[in-house]
Amino acid sequence: MSEPLQIAETGLTPLAALFPAVELQMHLGRITPRVFAGIESGLASLIHSAAIYDLGYLTRVRITGDDSVRWLNGMVTNTVQSLPQGYGNYTLILNAQGRIQGDGYVFRATDHLLLETDRVQSSRLLPHLDHFIIMDDVELHELDAASTTLGLTGPQAPSILKALGLPVPHTLAFVPATLQGIAITIVSAYSVRIPRFELWLSAEHLAEVWRIFTEAGAAPAGFAALESLRILEGVPRYGVDMTDRYLPQETNQSRALNFNKGCYLGQEIVERIRSRATVHRTLRQFELHGAPPPLGTEIFAEGDDKPIGEITSAARYALPGLPRTFALGMIRVEALERKAVITYSGGRATPLDEPPVLP
Repeated sequence: MSEPLQIAETGLTPLAALFPAVELQMHLGRITPRVFAGIESGLASLIHSAAIYDLGYLTRVRITGDDSVRWLNGMVTNTVQSLPQGYGNYTLILNAQGRIQGDGYVFRATDHLLLETDRVQSSRLLPHLDHFIIMDDVELHELDAASTTLGLTGPQAPSILKALGLPVPHTLAFVPATLQGIAITIVSAYSVRIPRFELWLSAEHLAEVWRIFTEAGAAPAGFAALESLRILEGVPRYGVDMTDRYLPQETNQSRALNFNKGCYLGQEIVERIRSRATVHRTLRQFELHGAPPPLGTEIFAEGDDKPIGEITSAARYALPGLPRTFALGMIRVEALERKAVITYSGGRATPLDEPPVLP
């Protein structure tokens, strides 16, 4: 049995198998490094310089067949039909009632499509998608453990790529390249403010690629630092901040919606909400004036004992210039409109109109 299969059976990502001495933890369906030198150190590298980290908990589904573009275009909220080759976009997958079943990125190659999501979601989404392949010439193939993914984020990330002779693609573009004889694909990933890239590669070359990037100046970071940056940038995670209880417009992820693409599963509900131009609850970022609460903690309008929402993600930041606590959460729109003072069990929550300025 090959080593990649052995790694998959343990639940370890290929990178976690290389670093058994660091703190490891289950995250999005795989055991992966939680921290290397510390959460704040990793976050500082992500914000101020460059960090490299494990994304081995992501998976990609290869979609082939003559009907693949038409079929997938009818299954997701963003466009596939007009997606240029060599590019990707963020999308949601709904049920017939318009509820979010998952999210991910669709990439269009010359002769196939790729759907990238995390491994927890893929176990649900693959059966969901397969159910709607009826008379279509479409095949779904989840990539095996022989491939893996690294992330590279930070203001110095583009210069590191250039110094290594690698391309710096446009946002959400992917470019096959060669790094010292190793095949690697560089993806310019979505980011709110900081340059972010994914590196797709064979697991057998992982140790060498990791060494090359760390020697080029990228500091190792664990997923805990990456989660802190996610909350700081106000980016929701499926299964945490948005679930199958929610409708797309409630999550404020307009980048996942295309209103000119034609019919898709759940479209009727999405269009109905657009025509009414309103939702009753919405995902917002908050600054918390108090301790980070447990996830699911209810929030209230001051003086009212009926909850108006809940905290879904929270993190305390101790970086110089940023000794503050931020969170994501769902809140009723009417509470925002009347500018209610919002409280939770540990203090007060202030809604933010945009992510805070990074220190």
